[in-house]
Amino acid sequence: MKIIDAHMHLSHIEEFKRTAAEKSFVHYSVAGLLQEYAENGVVLGIGMGLTETQPDGFPDVEADTPMGLDLTDELPPQFVYCLGINPFKLDEAAVARLEADLQKPNVVGLKIYLGYYPFYAYDSVYDPVYALAAKYQMPVVFHTGDTYSERGLLKYSHPLTLDEVAVKHRDVNFMMAHFGDPWVLDGAEVVYKNRNMFADLSGLMVGDAANCKRLADSPLFFSHLRHAITYCDHYDKFLFGTDWPLAPVKSYIQFVQELIPVEYHEDVFYKTALKVFPKIKPLIE
Repeated sequence: MKIIDAHMHLSHIEEFKRTAAEKSFVHYSVAGLLQEYAENGVVLGIGMGLTETQPDGFPDVEADTPMGLDLTDELPPQFVYCLGINPFKLDEAAVARLEADLQKPNVVGLKIYLGYYPFYAYDSVYDPVYALAAKYQMPVVFHTGDTYSERGLLKYSHPLTLDEVAVKHRDVNFMMAHFGDPWVLDGAEVVYKNRNMFADLSGLMVGDAANCKRLADSPLFFSHLRHAITYCDHYDKFLFGTDWPLAPVKSYIQFVQELIPVEYHEDVFYKTALKVFPKIKPLIE
């Protein structure tokens, strides 16, 4: 089975480096990720653009829009990415840069960091982003749920806040990163209700293979997640993602394989990504 990783990172973010060194024990580099992909049948990784202007600065109000993958100067063909948005740096010049970068062959979407930046998804500051998404038929990915920084504000990242955007912008596809965890039942309702809302299953656990197995084997740790996935009952609207470097690729594949009934694996691990990110199709088929 071919696999698309719909959510990963390759940026000079200190917290990612620390997580790789102390928790997941992955080799946080282009070479490290390519090796994990090759060993596990991953044919493409979709990176989430993110930068910080000083160590441990994210969420960084000084980072320029668009944010990219700055761990490398040149991306291999196995990687594409979504342009990261800093709402504090979203003036006319930034919107023009966004539109120019959307023309790049390896740019496949836009990423909004709810919770990290103190704006709701429906705030008018993001209207130019949704207009570009509609014009170029690009998906918009939202961070939702828990933030990987205590400086985040959770009220902005609740998945229910995406419902208004999905209703207002029916001509745009949206992806709810992390399925809104821990508010996954609310996230499931938003995905179930809106034909243009999808969800990735990335970032639901952090650590090395042993810790991933410990969490996956817990009778209660993921009961809320299993409940929400079953309630949503739209397996064709979920996407596999690792949130690498938060966990090793192999361990995360095994985790999602256990969450999703086998008859839907091809959708979750491959086909739905082609639907949400149409620009990637000619790159891998």
